[in-house]
Amino acid sequence: MAGEVSMRDGHRPADARMPAEGARPATGNPQPPGSTGRPRRIAVIGGGPGGLYAAALLKRLDPGRHITVWERNAPDDTFGFGVVLSDETLGGIEHADPVVHAALQREFVRWDDIDIVHRHTRHTSGGHGFAALGRRRLLEILHERCRSLGVDLRFRSEAPYPAWLAEAYDLVIAADGVHSTTRETYAHMFRPHVADHRCRYIWLAADFAFDAFRFEIAETEHGVMQLHGYPFAADASTVIVEMREEVWRAAGFDGLGEQESVERCAKIFAAALGGRPLRSHRSAWTTFRTVVNEHWSHGNVVLLGDAAHTAHFSIGSGTKLAVEDALALAACLTEHPTTAGALAAYEAERRPVVASTQRAARASLEWFEDLGRYLDQPPRQFAFNLLTRSRRVTHDNLRLRDARFTEAVEREFGCPPGTPPMFTRFRLRGLTLRNRVVVSPMDMYSATDGVPGDFHLVHLGARALGGAGLLMTEMVCVSAEGRITPGCTGLYTGRQAEGWRRITDFVHAQAPGTAIGVQLGHSGRKGSTRLMWEGMDEPLPEGNWPLVAASPLPYKPGSQTPGRLSRARLTDIREQFTAAAWRAARAGFDLLELHCAHGYLLSGFLSPLTNRRTDGYGGPLANRLRFPLEVFDAVRGVWPEERPMTVRISATDWADGGTTAEDAVKIARAFAAHGADAIDVSTGQVVAEERPEFGRSYQTPFADRIRHETGVPVIAVGAISSWDDVNSLILAGRTDLCALARPHLYDPNWTLHAAAEQGYEGPGAGWPAPYRAGSRRPRTGRTDAPKPRLTLESRPAPCPR
Repeated sequence: MAGEVSMRDGHRPADARMPAEGARPATGNPQPPGSTGRPRRIAVIGGGPGGLYAAALLKRLDPGRHITVWERNAPDDTFGFGVVLSDETLGGIEHADPVVHAALQREFVRWDDIDIVHRHTRHTSGGHGFAALGRRRLLEILHERCRSLGVDLRFRSEAPYPAWLAEAYDLVIAADGVHSTTRETYAHMFRPHVADHRCRYIWLAADFAFDAFRFEIAETEHGVMQLHGYPFAADASTVIVEMREEVWRAAGFDGLGEQESVERCAKIFAAALGGRPLRSHRSAWTTFRTVVNEHWSHGNVVLLGDAAHTAHFSIGSGTKLAVEDALALAACLTEHPTTAGALAAYEAERRPVVASTQRAARASLEWFEDLGRYLDQPPRQFAFNLLTRSRRVTHDNLRLRDARFTEAVEREFGCPPGTPPMFTRFRLRGLTLRNRVVVSPMDMYSATDGVPGDFHLVHLGARALGGAGLLMTEMVCVSAEGRITPGCTGLYTGRQAEGWRRITDFVHAQAPGTAIGVQLGHSGRKGSTRLMWEGMDEPLPEGNWPLVAASPLPYKPGSQTPGRLSRARLTDIREQFTAAAWRAARAGFDLLELHCAHGYLLSGFLSPLTNRRTDGYGGPLANRLRFPLEVFDAVRGVWPEERPMTVRISATDWADGGTTAEDAVKIARAFAAHGADAIDVSTGQVVAEERPEFGRSYQTPFADRIRHETGVPVIAVGAISSWDDVNSLILAGRTDLCALARPHLYDPNWTLHAAAEQGYEGPGAGWPAPYRAGSRRPRTGRTDAPKPRLTLESRPAPCPR
């Protein structure tokens, strides 16, 4: 009989422990998972796709389990209309439950194209491959599967208190969505972080099928609005209308009822809808909430799907992630002998995947929030930018999926035939770079008395021969007191300048076409420390020199406290920068970069976390900019007019109360007004308590914003590791140049190898004559062995007669 459990299993029926109306739970904490045995009694809170699929899988894997699902809504009472699943997710479903997979396959609507409509022009990119079905039909399939397996489904039923369930069941799966009551009940253990975002959206449907995934942009008198639409049945499509909060209010949507909003949206996007109406199902305007939890399980309670994490609908991953969570949880509970081990393995397996998806979703979400920034891009570049917004779809992906579309974007960008975007030229003042690759500044800590020696000649010379358009030195210090470590290079003596001249002469003679730039800086409060491999940012055990900074604040506990710079000392340091710049010009550098990032001296003036001054050099941003701009002007005054100057900034401190992205735009605009030819956009390293949001190309959105809001060229840095990333960022218009550090440590010939791997042999990547024989990848072994033509099934030998 359904719901009965033998008392010999050591369990009582759940109903025997259910609280009476208004009762409080006997305990506020769930039970620790059993040290032995797999869970036999499982409660699932939430009857969405993730909860239902987890129930079905766990019951199928062990029919003896007692599994109950509580869903507060009716079986057919669902929100949203269509669900998109990837081939990867479908493959997992097929392997785990062919019955569900077969049912889904019969329902799917499939298509390949994405249409982007902007300013009455439609651009289509093909080869993407989507599969969708109605959310209601998906739930019906999962209901049927659960019932056939004997799962107890309880609709229109609020789940009992999580604490009661945790006492009555071996395992509680909280699949109760973005507003999870379970998560909030144990917030002190799950430690959720919930972020609301800047757009309002409403989930609607149309009674016809789009023939592609459609993005349509409407520029209204109130601001920019966008439509996301895709088919989920032969005669139906999901339609999501989205806009910034201030646009939503200006358009009057905050005062409209449901039906009025639906009609208004249909009117705004009449062209996309062909004049047809939209419909809703208790649809309401809402803002997206990004949910992140520090822990996914507590005792015998585990989070799944939106209760554990959310990813913005613009990359279509909500249901996908929930279903994949269910697959992983079921597998871990089968593979591990204890519930505790299984829950730990589940989180370890899923967390990196989810974090990667959330980073992509966040990038996509923010792209749509800032859509207005890109409206004036050339039409095809705008379409390419939209398609690559999450940084998961790239130039190479699109080239493989739809070569015709990608080639059209490249032509519009100005790529000569057969030339990848990264190998197009770029001009800064009187300097023309042959390609868009920069060898980023990398401190080597290998100088003696500030003099660059043989190591620097070989290090920089090798990378100059490697094909990059611009080679940057490490931070070169303007005084002995301005060094980070005893191993830092300088330009405060004639002997140092001679050492640099030796290197620039080599680069210009042996690597024609490669420019070499110098980065000038002063360590400020981050000086007098050990060599990086002996203890990064750790004070010297002996031989320390006094430090100076905007304010007397140590970098971290145990660091030396710097002296506050007086007006007279500010003048001295400005003159040190000027003298170093003069020597750099005489040493033959093609470009000069002023280092105003990473918490060094000039950066310390810019950040409110490190500048606590009350004179004219502290307080408002305009005052904090004063000294860095004075130094810039002084350096620009002695630096040759035809040679470009750039400035590296930290566009965010990754810390509360520090420099913000909005501040970074103002800082960049100020330097550009004083004559900076480009802004090198880095982030962080200003305060020790920073919390960076690492990920693929994670710093490029700051460069993107500065480029589009100021019009000044930018150099993007930060976890750009592949030539595909470089091509994607440049072609999308997010940056002008890409600076890479670690890839050039791994491979000094990174740029040349990127050209070889793309089959490019043009002027943007000339191999040095002695290296031309290495311009093709060496063979690694025989790859032309005969392939098997037949696979014969193994059959039993015939019985002898």
